[in-house]
Amino acid sequence: MAGLSPALLDALLEYACSLPGASFDVKWGSERVVSIGGKMFLVCGRDALSYKVADEDFLMANGLPGVRPAPYLARARWVQVWSTDALSPDDIRQGIAGSRELVLRKLPKALRCQYEAQA
Repeated sequence: MAGLSPALLDALLEYACSLPGASFDVKWGSERVVSIGGKMFLVCGRDALSYKVADEDFLMANGLPGVRPAPYLARARWVQVWSTDALSPDDIRQGIAGSRELVLRKLPKALRCQYEAQA
């Protein structure tokens, strides 16, 4: 299991950070995290990344090559992508944007409106 290349991880992290309202942080010593309103929507490790998916997409996504339930976050419907066997970089970008939207919808209304106005 080789994992995603550092260059691809950096490009995907840069994309996530460019989304409206995104903020970057390092947690747990080395995990690069992108959040909105203080809530994570992407965790980028050394050779894989994790993000939230819609409940109805969770089982299907985990059946794809290179995708598995995210350690510690699977119960919240997060997947970990460690290869581009089934998902292209564009598919992963769409997943990251979808994760941001899912997290944004759960924010308090006043905060959600603030970030929606930025978009």
